[in-house]
Amino acid sequence: MSSSMNNLGHAQQLLSHLAPAQVAAVVHLMEVMLDPVSRVLASAPLEDEEISENEERAVAEAREWRKHNKPIPHEEVLAELGLSMADFERMGQTPLPSEPLRSSH
Repeated sequence: MSSSMNNLGHAQQLLSHLAPAQVAAVVHLMEVMLDPVSRVLASAPLEDEEISENEERAVAEAREWRKHNKPIPHEEVLAELGLSMADFERMGQTPLPSEPLRSSH
């Protein structure tokens, strides 16, 4: 029997001795381990870049603007760019779905 089969059997044996709440925790851990996004996030380097003076100023300006203005709905911003929520959601897919080439004529 291969080593991976031995490990699988051993894991199943160990799981059978856990309380239901412990099994649920192990299942959650395995789901996170198998999720590609979680794996990438877990291995990503820590953000250690300093925030520049310009970035601090831009954030302060945005906060001041927000004190005196209503937020602009996402759908409204997209509409000004000629996009719909469906367009936005499609752009967020990885990989992007294939589209037929459009002529600019």
